[in-house]
Amino acid sequence: MVVGLLRIRQRIVADAATLLLASVAAAGAVAAPEPSPVAPPSQVYGDLFAAVQTREIFGDSKLFADAIPRSAPSEILAAWDVQRQLPGFSLREFVRAHFELEPAAVPPALAPHLDLCQHIDDLWHVLMRPMTVPAPGSSLLPLPFAAIVPGGRFREAYYWDSYFSLLGIADGAAGEPIDNIVKNFAYLIDTYGHIPNGTRSYYLSRSQPPFFYEMVALTSRNDPAAAFARYLPQLRREHAFWMDGESRARPGRPYRRVVALADNVRLNRYWDDRAAPRDESYREDLTLARGTTRPADEVYRNVRAAAESGWDFSSRWLADGKTLSSIETTNIVPVDLNSLLFGLETAIALGCVRLHDDACIDEFTRRSAARHAAMDRYLWQNESGVFGDYDWRGRHPTDRLSAATLYPLFTGLAQPEQAQRVARFVEMRLLKPGGLATTAVATGQQWDLPNGWAPLQWIAVRGLRAYGETELAGTIAERWLANVGRVYRASGKLVEKYDVVDLGRPGGGGEYPVQDGFGWTNGVTAQLMRLYPDTKRCSKQASQVTTRTATLH
Repeated sequence: MVVGLLRIRQRIVADAATLLLASVAAAGAVAAPEPSPVAPPSQVYGDLFAAVQTREIFGDSKLFADAIPRSAPSEILAAWDVQRQLPGFSLREFVRAHFELEPAAVPPALAPHLDLCQHIDDLWHVLMRPMTVPAPGSSLLPLPFAAIVPGGRFREAYYWDSYFSLLGIADGAAGEPIDNIVKNFAYLIDTYGHIPNGTRSYYLSRSQPPFFYEMVALTSRNDPAAAFARYLPQLRREHAFWMDGESRARPGRPYRRVVALADNVRLNRYWDDRAAPRDESYREDLTLARGTTRPADEVYRNVRAAAESGWDFSSRWLADGKTLSSIETTNIVPVDLNSLLFGLETAIALGCVRLHDDACIDEFTRRSAARHAAMDRYLWQNESGVFGDYDWRGRHPTDRLSAATLYPLFTGLAQPEQAQRVARFVEMRLLKPGGLATTAVATGQQWDLPNGWAPLQWIAVRGLRAYGETELAGTIAERWLANVGRVYRASGKLVEKYDVVDLGRPGGGGEYPVQDGFGWTNGVTAQLMRLYPDTKRCSKQASQVTTRTATLH
């Protein structure tokens, strides 16, 4: 009976998804369907999933989390229950018989005549994926339009990655690819109530840094307020996701992503609604939790919250500043998240102005002002001259300073004097020969020294330029571009992270080998080449990069 009902439900969901995507694509508009519960593979396959992951059938846990079942999950589980009792049973062969592994996104081979601009242009044809309806039982979530994937092992769309990738096509291509990718994210908000970390069922319990309003602005670069008005329902719904339970939060007792501080002040933290090993890093999370004396669910929750931050992992989240077992992400009020929520609140207010919605204008003007005041009080560290994170449990600022200090400049929250002091800190502590370092400490984690990441270069350059720190912005951009170019000439690759201290090398650390592709590196590099053109880097003007992307939809 249970197996039969499960099979019927899976077919209903698959048929509904097919009809929904067809209607959305035909209409060219964002649908607002009722969300359906979508279980991650660890729940769908239960003991089978745990056995495959813990016995290291695959070196990368994500491979099985992304596997495509060859038949209904109920049929696979029924076969598993029978066959595992038989003599000579091979779990590896069982998996090969019942699942298909999705191939990695493979960039084009290096052609000697291709300069960096041309190579980035070609990469978009690899990283743009057409709209597809996932197979029943797959962890992949449907989207109505083509999407950009990061590359390598990352075969699905990711939230904050997509914003930085879009920078690469924002100027050179026609509007349709950008508009359709933004519609994808609006569809996710309408369907699930938020934008998940990525378009996999196992990412639905968390989001990522809220850059949606910045993506929306790219659809109307000369008049972003008009775009905010068009997408106002989705912008407000995303804000409601981050603020869910704000009336229930109390000092010392946060609720989900809302932290209540003194005097009824509310700021936000990263969180995940599940406290279990991540499907995509199942074995790694089990090993980490078993190696500590902490409750396992506490470890899992904090690891997952760090994944929502995008900085997985960094000394920012580590209580002792160095070991992953001390991770305490949910105790931290982060400067980057709250800066972006200030930007979101400002964008909503601007959209409401266009729609003459006075109640909305008043609410979100008040919200952004309250967040600004709270960040000045709790996240501005006057003695150090930086914006930093705050430990709400310990009631003190953390001393784990990072490039996240630049986010208030990126969103326009910083006062001019604050921006000048942040610029001096960055110049003294984080500026390296190959660009901007992520932190000033080396821990072996990938979001620490000596690694530099494309998103943070863009946050720095745009933020510093907005406050007149053009020389420092230019230095960061030129050093980063030189570093990316050096690695490309040596390897023919654009990678997800770079060593900014020992030049000409990809970055290190993390749970998996460095990935080639790579969406946000391509996007930020293309955008910086437009701002700082140099014919020695490219045989054609950087502003012409990605003109062919308009055909990818």
